[in-house]
Amino acid sequence: MTAKVTLAMFGSSLVSAYWNGAATYYRGMIRALDECGFDVTFYEPDAFERQQHRDMADPPWAKSVVYPATPDGMHTALEQARDADIIVKASGVGVFDEALESEVPRLRRASNLTVFWDVDAPATLQRMRDNPQDPFHAQVSKYDLVLTYGGGPPVVQSYVNFGARRCVPIYNALDPMTHHPVPAESRFHGALGFLGNRLPDREARVREFFLKPAALLPKQSFLMGGAGWDSNVALSPNINYVGHVYTRDHNAFNCSTLAVLNINRDSMAHVGYSPPTRVFEAAGAGACLLCDAWEGLEQFLEPDEEVLRVANGEEVAAVLSRLTTQQARRIGERARRRLLGEHTYRHRAQQVKTLLVEQLSGRVRSTRVDEERHRAAL
Repeated sequence: MTAKVTLAMFGSSLVSAYWNGAATYYRGMIRALDECGFDVTFYEPDAFERQQHRDMADPPWAKSVVYPATPDGMHTALEQARDADIIVKASGVGVFDEALESEVPRLRRASNLTVFWDVDAPATLQRMRDNPQDPFHAQVSKYDLVLTYGGGPPVVQSYVNFGARRCVPIYNALDPMTHHPVPAESRFHGALGFLGNRLPDREARVREFFLKPAALLPKQSFLMGGAGWDSNVALSPNINYVGHVYTRDHNAFNCSTLAVLNINRDSMAHVGYSPPTRVFEAAGAGACLLCDAWEGLEQFLEPDEEVLRVANGEEVAAVLSRLTTQQARRIGERARRRLLGEHTYRHRAQQVKTLLVEQLSGRVRSTRVDEERHRAAL
């Protein structure tokens, strides 16, 4: 690209990770897209107290626009985004999602692209299967392209069945500028750390993979971070619950325990091919990662060599009972090297750049052919 391609994205939040698990994904991807020659403006609503819990200033690699969480605020933002070369509606904005899903395709013209970027495709698709009247059924085919946070062949086929013109998974990745090894901190000490907000489709798996092994190993200390676990949850005395962990502390959190546990949400575990940001954050920091079993894990990390795959709470307890510090460090370092070589956001951004520029160029060529045919017919 000789000139920068302008990209407008409507998402949950770029500047706050508060109740916003997609923040790391947005930041890593958009920073890398900027390096690839994109001029990105990120539009987010002032909602859910995210602006009161910001954990970063406006970045130099994207323009951040926070609009009022009102219909007028949304329409003003849409009008500002109208002239972008690529206009993206991400899933899970949290405010006026249905309206944005309908309005963004209306900004489509001959010289631009409209994209739906699904950061929780298994959940979106399940919602559509459960409700044939879901308004998004009528919108899918209106987008030039659907990108997904993951999901592999099952998600691609499902979106095609729902009418998507094209669907491509753009997986999570490592941002080595943000997630990397740091010295351990005593406040995050423990045998096993888990970081994740309390969500309905995650809670049962947290009880199985984290709370159960903590109860089975009362002499070992466990570290728990994330919002929502301080109400009506029976935590055993050996669990140190530290609440919401700001992104500035993620590296220390991941580097201070013997191992770190990833627990997928039910829908992602069922579909597979959906590595969450926590996998890349922890492994990128050199942590020894324990991961609940799901199909496609080996596409990113090799089980037993770069990640320890566990099927239930008893297996978590068994692993912790025999895992040594030396073994944990070796596994974590192998994982970090694998991600740096194959799975950084720079790798993902190059994929997105090729895909979007190719699609955009195709739209422009098609428009020119149509115009020439029209002139010839006059």
